[in-house]
Amino acid sequence: MTLRAVKQTIPALETSDGAGVKIKRSIGQHQNIRLDPFLMLDEFGSDQPQDYIAGFPSHPHRGFETVTYMIEGHMLHEDHLGNRGNLRNGGVQWMTAGRGIVHSEMPQQESGRMRGFQLWLNLPAAEKMKPAGYRDLQPEDIPEVPFKGGRLKLIAGEVAINGINRAGAVTGGSTRPLYIDIQLEPESAVSLPVDEELDGLLYLYEGSAGLRHGEHPEALTPSAASILGSGDEIRLEAGRAGARLLLIAGRPINEPVVQYGPFVMNSRAEIEQTLRDYRDGRLTA
Repeated sequence: MTLRAVKQTIPALETSDGAGVKIKRSIGQHQNIRLDPFLMLDEFGSDQPQDYIAGFPSHPHRGFETVTYMIEGHMLHEDHLGNRGNLRNGGVQWMTAGRGIVHSEMPQQESGRMRGFQLWLNLPAAEKMKPAGYRDLQPEDIPEVPFKGGRLKLIAGEVAINGINRAGAVTGGSTRPLYIDIQLEPESAVSLPVDEELDGLLYLYEGSAGLRHGEHPEALTPSAASILGSGDEIRLEAGRAGARLLLIAGRPINEPVVQYGPFVMNSRAEIEQTLRDYRDGRLTA
């Protein structure tokens, strides 16, 4: 086993999206700051209603998937297909835009804390025009695996822990996405395999932690995408306050990416066609 180190750190920048929702964006803050197959990673979190109450009114997508992980709060999803779902504490919405979808995500609370993440996962050219769809994963649908010193929430992919292979709520797919929420108790540690063919990152969002590579652990920057180098294993060590962080990885697609806002295709001509389809009401046809 070869331990992975951090090869690049991308601090999240404060910005806004939707109808003014305040977020922190790491991957995707510029179109040349991506990690194939991931296009964007947003962290949102506030107990001030004015930071989130306007939500994300109806908007289109084509050519990729969105994964919304709600840690605290309550969000209502609706789309042009008639799907309607409630995203609540600990739940995940996995939406495939494919050929085209028009949807909204609106907070269902007027006070309290709303907190979570949204990840954009690219689709290969062969899958960009497949039918749209989505899955609502309730908290009880997401496997939790305890280990000495912490626990894992396995949103997607497969991982070996305590000598046993465990599968997440979502498995398979051409990009083999791995998405794990890791919680570490104070001064505890865990080692996890991460297949060497997957490109990955860590995102520390609570406490402090380091990534062991050599004699001493390298401290992870809070609210930043810590891009992993080559190898097939990570070893995480928590600080005195414990830690909570995301491990996100996937198989690179290695295809051209041309993005225009909520549309992600492989060429400018395909983007121009997408814009015509949206203008003429054919995006979701």
